[in-house]
Amino acid sequence: MHFLIVYAVKAVVGYYVLTTGLQYLDPNRETSKKAHEQKKEIAKRLGRPLVQTNSYEDVIACDVINPDNINVEFDSIGGLETIKQALFELVILPLKRPDLFSHGKLLGPQKGVLLYGPPGTGKTTLAKAIAKESGAVFINVKISNLMSKWFGDAQKLVAAVFSLADKLQPAIIFIDEVDSFLGKRRTSDHEAMLNMKTEFMALWDGFTTNKNAQVMVLAATNRPAELDEAILRRFPHAFEIGYPDQRERAEILKVILKGERVKDKIDFGYIAGLCKGYTGSDLFDLCKKAAYFPVRELLDDEKKGKQTCEPRPLSQLDLKKALSTSRKTTVAANEYSRMNPWILKILSFFFCLFLFCFWFTKY
Repeated sequence: MHFLIVYAVKAVVGYYVLTTGLQYLDPNRETSKKAHEQKKEIAKRLGRPLVQTNSYEDVIACDVINPDNINVEFDSIGGLETIKQALFELVILPLKRPDLFSHGKLLGPQKGVLLYGPPGTGKTTLAKAIAKESGAVFINVKISNLMSKWFGDAQKLVAAVFSLADKLQPAIIFIDEVDSFLGKRRTSDHEAMLNMKTEFMALWDGFTTNKNAQVMVLAATNRPAELDEAILRRFPHAFEIGYPDQRERAEILKVILKGERVKDKIDFGYIAGLCKGYTGSDLFDLCKKAAYFPVRELLDDEKKGKQTCEPRPLSQLDLKKALSTSRKTTVAANEYSRMNPWILKILSFFFCLFLFCFWFTKY
């Protein structure tokens, strides 16, 4: 009898030691713990019960963004009026009013929308605005969180993206720079990456069996030609977010400078005409540069002994001065690409010189 008691105690102690040790050896332990706390906070803010999730869904929960915490709306995006109206009808309305799209097969919710265009034109900002306007949970998929050194974990993490989205619907699965994840499949690709792409596409198609699922995949890229054909087929709607015209640039400038201290007599149409080829990101950088001129003048006045309470309002002249030192994204990229051949030639010359000196001293 005494032997059985000792054996039972040893078994219990061994069990607790083994489970505790396995918990500490779990490579995703800290991530899972952080995700679980964040998941509780999300459930609290959304007014939803804490859903039952597995350890893989806990990892993906780190990428869940509450729409209440997104501070971007359609009104805070200048221009793109036609695209915003189309996105409202195709994406936002089905998520906000599912009752209107639950009759028949033709008006089912969209399963995939692609935003493509040059860098800096507002694709990611537009995606955030869609989540804000629709009130949908925003799952910002990061490829780094899908990768794992354990065989088979990558596929399970991909599956967790869709299963968690289904539990938290309405939900938007957002993939920025989607070409880096779902690009064309090549024989040189690693087996793990190929398996992830295949798993993602299979699960994506699986959602089409439930016509009422309020889950949509939203992706953005500036290289649509790099996407796999099977992926492009799953995006029934694609919107090109191109360079803004003069009217749109003027609207973007007004949105950027809204709430800032600016002079009343700024001709936004005139400034927009000087910014031909600028993207929304370029215009934001331009305004940031212009905002430094009043600060510099205040500092110069203080050095001369003049006391000023605050910087003066931003003027049209400040924008013109900043324009003289600003460069468009495309211009900067082209100048950089023109520099690359010369850098490569110089490096090649010094490398050849090094090999020659090494061979000469050796022989």
